[in-house]
Amino acid sequence: MACCWALGLATLVAWNCMLTIEDYYYKLFPKYHPARMLTLIYMPFAVVSMAILTYYESKIDTRKRNLSGLVLFFLSSLLLLLLDLASSGKGGIGNFIGIGAIAGSFGVADALLQGGMVGDLFFMCPEFLQLFNFLQSYLAGIAASGFLISALRLLTKAAFEKFPNGLRKGVILFLVISTFFEFLCILVYAYLFPKLPIVKYYRLKASTEGSNTVSADLAAGGIHINQGDENEAKRHERLSNKELFFENIDYAVDLTLIFVLTLSIVPGFIYEDTGSHQLHSWYAIVLITVFNACDMISRYIPLVEFLKLKSRKGLMIAALSRFLLIPAFYFTAKYGDQGWMILLISFLGLTNGYLTVCVVTEAPQGYKGPEQNALGNLLVLCVLCGVFAGVALDWLWLVGKKEF
Repeated sequence: MACCWALGLATLVAWNCMLTIEDYYYKLFPKYHPARMLTLIYMPFAVVSMAILTYYESKIDTRKRNLSGLVLFFLSSLLLLLLDLASSGKGGIGNFIGIGAIAGSFGVADALLQGGMVGDLFFMCPEFLQLFNFLQSYLAGIAASGFLISALRLLTKAAFEKFPNGLRKGVILFLVISTFFEFLCILVYAYLFPKLPIVKYYRLKASTEGSNTVSADLAAGGIHINQGDENEAKRHERLSNKELFFENIDYAVDLTLIFVLTLSIVPGFIYEDTGSHQLHSWYAIVLITVFNACDMISRYIPLVEFLKLKSRKGLMIAALSRFLLIPAFYFTAKYGDQGWMILLISFLGLTNGYLTVCVVTEAPQGYKGPEQNALGNLLVLCVLCGVFAGVALDWLWLVGKKEF
């Protein structure tokens, strides 16, 4: 569970770093809408890469895929740091294009790692998932990346606030810490995770059920499949991706709707449309931190069995009802004070994390290993499609404004 949590943290820690230093980028690139533009650059790379990986998931080695994602996250984070050092923290279109290219590489890395890890953890049977919550730990780690990065950003901003050029110094320290963490997670996945007995057991089980994606993982864990096991695996048939999608279409729609709503508000609306109020330059960072904290906390609520929403119809109603938050945010930004906005962003985070975990942990029911891996990839693709749509719709908040 600790390994899963750390790997979940690694999945979005680099991207959350880029989102959390948007106050710095707004100082460097005030006319380029960095919160909206960088997210809009990130998403096509993530969605297209995930679509390709989902189509070929049964032929792609999971270990190589996940390690490639982690290494790409590490190298991109390092490049982001080096770019700032090389440019001495200057603005300009050239530097913004370089940062945009790094955002695109984060999107590819996200597709590699998140889809690979969710598919890998779906190998665990549903009963085991709910008992020990490996998948839930991974999802909680993803949310924790946002909260811990936001908290770290608040600390570095406060520590360097009174120093000359303190904003940039805080950002550099922030990037150094996050880049080092990505490197540590490469070691965790490469040398620790594949040797855990329960991971080896379920990967071997998936292999005997016909999965072709775990051979390198098993070899890393010291397990080699004999010819008899390979022949047994070949006799298993599996549902196609199309059949899996239509059997779980309500779950797919739920995830898409959840993230369409969330990303139409976070981060663009938070950074550009909520004003400054008494917190001034701290306001957007505080809102992002509150959202991430509530998102992380809510992912543990389904651990209490009677609080977990299992009804497929109930999940759909809950996902649709969240769209009432759009007029709530509009009128609060226009007429309300910062207390009401913090309350709203807290509710957005709570519902985002809670519903995500409820949907993802309920979906892999009654499937063989290869089908569970495919379903995991399909659901991650739906998440990214929802994020992409939300990021695009986020621009509608600018309609009628001069800068639009």
